[in-house]
Order: sequence, then C-alpha cells, then structure tokens
Amino acid sequence: MTDTIQDAAPPSVAEAQTPVFRQVDQPLAARARDLLDRLTPDERIAMLHQAAPAVERLGMPAWHTGCEALHGVAWLGRATVFPQSVGLAATWDTELVRRVGEVAAVEVRAKRAENPLVSLNVWAPVVNTLRHPGWGRNEEGYSEDPHITGVFGTAYSRGLRGDHPRVWRTVPALKHFLAYNNETDRSVTSSEMSLRTLHEEELPAFRDAIEAGVAGGMMLAYNRVNGVPAHTQPELVTEARSWSDESIAVVSDAGAPTFLVTTQRSQPDHVHAAVALVTSGLDSFTDNDANAAPTIGYVTEALAAGLMTTDDVDQAVLRLLELRLRTGEFDGDADPYAGIGVDDIDAPGSRELAREAVARSVVVLRNDDGVLPLSRASRVAVVGPLADLVLTDWYAGTPPYAVGIGAAAAERFGEAEVVTGADTIALRASSNGRYVVSNTDGSVVESAGDAAAGDALFDVTDWGDGILTLRSHASGLLLTGAKWPMRADATRVGEWVVQESFRKHVHADGTWSLLHLGSGRWLRVFRDSGLLAAEAVTLDNAERFGVRVVRSGAAAVAEAAGRADAVIVAVGNDPHLLGRETEDRPHLRLPAAAAEVWRAAREANPRAVLTIVSSYPYVLEGVEAKTVVWSSHGGQELGHGVIDVLSGDVEPSGRLSQSWPATEAQAGDLFDYDTLRQGATYRHQAKAPAFAFGHGLTYTSVAYESVSIPDAATPAPAPTHRHAGFAPRADESVVNAIVQVRNTGDRDAEELVQLYVLSSDLPLPAPRRVLVAYRRVRLAPGESRDVELSFSPARLAVWDDAVRLAGAVDDWLHEGALRVQPGTYTVAAGPSAWDLPVRTELEVTAG
Repeated sequence: MTDTIQDAAPPSVAEAQTPVFRQVDQPLAARARDLLDRLTPDERIAMLHQAAPAVERLGMPAWHTGCEALHGVAWLGRATVFPQSVGLAATWDTELVRRVGEVAAVEVRAKRAENPLVSLNVWAPVVNTLRHPGWGRNEEGYSEDPHITGVFGTAYSRGLRGDHPRVWRTVPALKHFLAYNNETDRSVTSSEMSLRTLHEEELPAFRDAIEAGVAGGMMLAYNRVNGVPAHTQPELVTEARSWSDESIAVVSDAGAPTFLVTTQRSQPDHVHAAVALVTSGLDSFTDNDANAAPTIGYVTEALAAGLMTTDDVDQAVLRLLELRLRTGEFDGDADPYAGIGVDDIDAPGSRELAREAVARSVVVLRNDDGVLPLSRASRVAVVGPLADLVLTDWYAGTPPYAVGIGAAAAERFGEAEVVTGADTIALRASSNGRYVVSNTDGSVVESAGDAAAGDALFDVTDWGDGILTLRSHASGLLLTGAKWPMRADATRVGEWVVQESFRKHVHADGTWSLLHLGSGRWLRVFRDSGLLAAEAVTLDNAERFGVRVVRSGAAAVAEAAGRADAVIVAVGNDPHLLGRETEDRPHLRLPAAAAEVWRAAREANPRAVLTIVSSYPYVLEGVEAKTVVWSSHGGQELGHGVIDVLSGDVEPSGRLSQSWPATEAQAGDLFDYDTLRQGATYRHQAKAPAFAFGHGLTYTSVAYESVSIPDAATPAPAPTHRHAGFAPRADESVVNAIVQVRNTGDRDAEELVQLYVLSSDLPLPAPRRVLVAYRRVRLAPGESRDVELSFSPARLAVWDDAVRLAGAVDDWLHEGALRVQPGTYTVAAGPSAWDLPVRTELEVTAG
C-alpha cells in the first residue's frame, strides 16, 4: 500500500461527523482501516465470499466480485462487442486497445447504473500467454510472447482503470495466475515449471499491468503448478504483490476452493482448505455460487480451532475494502464517474471504434497472385458457413446489431451473392415414414411431413470432426435440445453446455442416427405423436433417418463463385464448438468440410480469397490457397471491418501476435510448458512456421535498407530478480537502434517495423530470437524513413540457477536470478520474426 493510517490528516469538525471511510481526502489505507474497524468479526468473515452481504447500519450495500468484460461487457445483455483479445493484439496498437478498454469500463458503469449489483471489479484481461494454439481458450489471450501479452494486457487495463488519480473507472483483475494453458482436466493437471520458464515466460506477462498501477486484482488459476494447486502458492502470490506499492486483491476461480478437497485432494477437508487459501494470500472465495454460508462456516470453524488468526482474515478483508473504495463506492457525489448511465451503452463513438478495431485487426496472410484488394470488383460472392454469420464467444455480450461479411460486401460492392455451403437436406423417420418438419417459430418439431420440401428442409453445417448444426428453413433457427421435446428456435450455438450440436452415425443402409452432444442422448421419435426428443440411451434405440440431399452446398458454392468477379470464402470456427472453455481443440487442422468449401469456390473462380474467421491459428497443410486473410471473431462490426480491408478502402495493418505452425508437430505438446525444450513459439522455433509471429502483408512493398546501432557496445546489467518490462524503465540503460525503411510501391503502407535480438552461442540456453521493440509507421509511396527504436539490455536476461543475490527472499522461487550473458548478439529488423533482412551486431560486455 502506498498510504498508511499515519498519513491521515487530523479531521476538521465537519469531517469528524463523517466516517473516515467516506472522506475522499483521506488516504486509502486509512479509509479501509476505518471501515474494517466498524465491522464485527462475523461481518468481516462474510466479506470473504464473492457475494458479500449488505451492512445496513454502515450504509454498505450488498456487493460481489467479478464482472466479465474481456472484449466488451459480457453476460449483462446489450453491449458493444469488440474483436476477441487475440484479434485486438493483432492491431499492435496499444492506444486503440486502451480505448476499447475504456468503452468496456464505461458500459460496465452504465450496467451498474441500471443494476447496483453489477460489480466494478472486472475479471479481465486474460494475460496467460498463447504458447500453444491447441488451448481451448486461445481467443482470450493476446500473444505467444509474454512481454507483448503484458503490453496489451496493460493497455486494456489502463482503459478499464481510467485516469482519475483517486477513483478507478473499474478495477481489473488479471486472469489466470499462473501457468494455465490447457482445458483438459484443468483442475487436476500440473503445469511443470522450471524457474527459467516461470521467470522468463510466465511472470512477466502479469507484471506489467500490476507494476504500472492499472490492475488492482488477480484471479488464481485452476491448475496445479509443480504439483501444488495454484490457489495455495503463497510464494507466487507474494511475488506478484511485490510488484506494486498498492494492494492487490486476489480472487479464486469459480469452484476452485472446493476443488482443493474434491479433485486435487491437496487438503483433508474444507476447513483446512479455507486455511490454506487465506494464508496463501487469497482474499475472496468464488465458491458455491451466491451461497456464502459454506465459506463462512469453514472460516469460522478454522478460527475457532486456532488454525488461522483474525489478522489473517483482516488482511484479506482490508484488500477487498480497498478495492471497493477505489471504485468510488463510498464517495457519493465525489465519484467522477457517477454520471455514467444507460444511455452510454452503444454510443455512436463505440460503434465507430468497433469497426475501426476490426479493420485494424484483419491480417493479410498471403496475396501471391495480387487478388487483393478487390477494389475493381462489382459483383462478389461470399460463400461458406461464416458468409454472413456473426458469432460471439462465451465471454461476449449481446451485440446491439451485427453486420456480417455478406451484408457488408453487398453494401460496399452493390451486389453480393451469399451462399453458406451447407447441404440442404430432409430427414425421413424410419419409424413412421414421415419427414421431420418445424413450424414457423420453431416451437414444434415433429416427424409429420409428406414431402421433402418447405418446412421439412434443414441446412446442415459440418463444423469439423463430425459436429453438425441443423438450421430449419421454416423457422430460420437452429435445432436444439435445450427444451423437451426438441425445438428449432435457437438463435445461435451457445450456453455453458451447448444444446445445438449433433453428431451423425451412418448405418450400413445409409440412414442416419443423430447424437445430441449436449445430453449424450440419441434422437428418437415419439410413437403416435411424431415429436422428437434426445432421450435414447443407446444407438439401438435411436431413430434412423433416411436422408435426402435436396441441394448440394458444394454445388451452390461453385455456381455462385462462377457468376462472380471475385469470391470471398468465409470459413473458420464456432467459438462454442471444438475448442472453448473446458474443451481443448482436438487438432489444429482446418476442418475438412471448410477445406472442401474452399476447393469448390477456388476451382470455379481463381479470384478466390480464403477468409478465415477464427479464435485461433490453423495448420493449412493440404489447403492450397494463394490468397489468405485472417480475422478473429470481430463482434458486431465484423463484416464492415473485413470488407474495409478486402476492398482496399482501409490499408491492411494487422499483424499476427501468434505464429501459425506449419505442422501440428511444430506447436509441441499442449501439456508440456517448457517451450525451450520443445522449440515452441517464435522465441525457440528452429524451422519456419507457415505464418510467422509479426507477419502481415500490406498492399504495397516495403524495403528494409539498414539497421544501425550508434553505440554498438553496452555493459550487462547486474543480475536481478526484477523481470524486464517490454519498454525500458527510467533507471535502465538503453540500446538505441535506427532502422531505415522505404515504401517501394504505389500505395500508402502501414508498416510494423520490428526489432529482434538473436542469440549467439552462449553458456546458458537463450531464446533464438526475442522481439525487443516495434513501431508503427505510415509511409507514402516512395517515402523513406529512419525509424528509431530502443530497448533495455535487461531484455536479454535468462534465468541462471547458480546465481544467488545477497538479501534476496529466501524461498524456492528466488533460487537463482535473471542474468544477461556477455557476448556478441545479432540485432535484426524486418516485418516478422522470420523475415529479418537487415542485421548488425551488439556487443554486451561484462558489467
């Protein structure tokens, strides 16, 4: 904490009549201590649960931790939906990301004006590094580089926090501390971390936002770290808190306190689990939903047994009270954000920013034949399952509107034919010989049709690995098992347990049985009534459907492509299928059905653009595409942003913050967190990926002509436990470099000039390459520019287990130090980690 109780000024007569915790001119610590002192022991214990009760005699309202706002406000209805985090990082624009965070925070405040129970403790951003693209939650992170993760996590947090010196617009809590990158068995798997991996690749991602004073909390991770639950690692929590002079409130992930006993079996019972959590630095239990009684009981019993002290409880409660005080909760009219109201949701400026964010995040991966931009096209076809579909993920809000790629193409080019590529089928139940039909609102689905037409038609989309969705022509909505009997009234695939996905089993006679994946039950048709339900336990009891393909999706794609000047093939993933929270990806390949849609379009029209809209990178082995563009799921303005770039109305400026592996093997083992050993991520890759970290094309050409370092020798800084930030700190020495670039084309260029340090033969293994600086520059045709970049030599440090620092913390986490090895390093510049045409040398001398 920066403030202490002793810092408080003597109160005036008027102030003496106002509790100190409501006096905005008093230090934060004094206000929090005053409020704590007014709480009874039982009231203090109750504050440890996510759902803290009101204390009416003090005017304290009910309160709880946690509001989801990963890329806009989530779970609270209508809100501006921005690109996924991995897309925001592809902008490489910290100011844009800060502005996105600001809109998210304003809309959180607006939701709170509507409902006072909305928490201003925002559970965002996610700063787990994207070390493996198979992670089910890939879209939530920013980059495979821990420092770039920290840069964009800090930018988003800065927007969430605001710039008022006293009151935070919202208080961000960084997720998920620590070493969390797999969903499979996530509450029991152990992330094995060498001290090198911890200090070089995990901790730096969290440090930046905390050290910058723009994150006021952390959420702990479900997994274990080196065999010990991340929730009971006091050394790690203490280390994170040491990065700031202010308090950091630590919350559990949902249900994690219970997991200490049930799945991880690290504690004998819930009382001992509560003790382990609080004494390890946890402040708030996210457990048993809104029911605080179990947590209160466990803590009370632990205190009575002498397993922990009231001081342990008080320290945790103080940090939570400081968090609440930071939001202006007790400031009355002195809260500078009190005027934010519901009218601030979906503001015109937020819509403009949403479109800008998508356009800035679109990455042109390949343009070998110069098909892009499509500026001269007058008739385009947009084909594929994402041709005009805007999908949102689990941590997205409800967009106030949505513009798909097809709609935006029609708006821009005047004419656009949209074809999904789905087969149109009719299903005839073998049990009664009738076709499955839906009524117009989807409330009734029954086997009662006489013909394979009209209300008996369904579009079946294959999302990969046999996972299907079926959309009724009659209702225009998805078949769902969310209600019993089945209906065709789902607007999207969604919810914690997806109810709209199916897998087919093809019998020897060609009939299908459909497995409803949400329930694990097979579809059957009710005798006499014809209604459908997902309730058959075995395949033997499942209905068998005769399948008539009324319209081939591939044929429709080819026909539309053949009629067009150019064809945009929009494929990718649904964020709720085949990779999401609780489910890692089964593989990294582009789904076979998506590849077939691409082939059908490309064979009919060579001016085809493979436009991938996805939460993660794909391996494109066997997918022959000379024009490839990527966007994350961009939210409400997806279509406008993508078409802005494809048309050439906006110059492409997106660059990958995560490399796309050439093969699945190149990504390494999802469960092995040692990227050095595996040669994983751009830092350690021995062979070039399909698309490198930092890669992204412009519609012109930029030449890198030279890189120079005026002072080509620098002393190695002293060994330290302080992780380097991405940018040099004020007290660090600096290496300055000048990169000369020139636009050799005939269009403006948005270039991301990148500077890397490549390691030479050193005694301790070091990354092959490390991004140490970058700068965006806009170059007019023919323009040459000297781009100045700087970095601290501390960025070259590796962890040395043999070093011991005098006066260091005496625990396992600090057995060693970060040390810069003297030697000759190569400094290289270029447009990506694997395209570095200009180089020079830097001599690091012994300090």
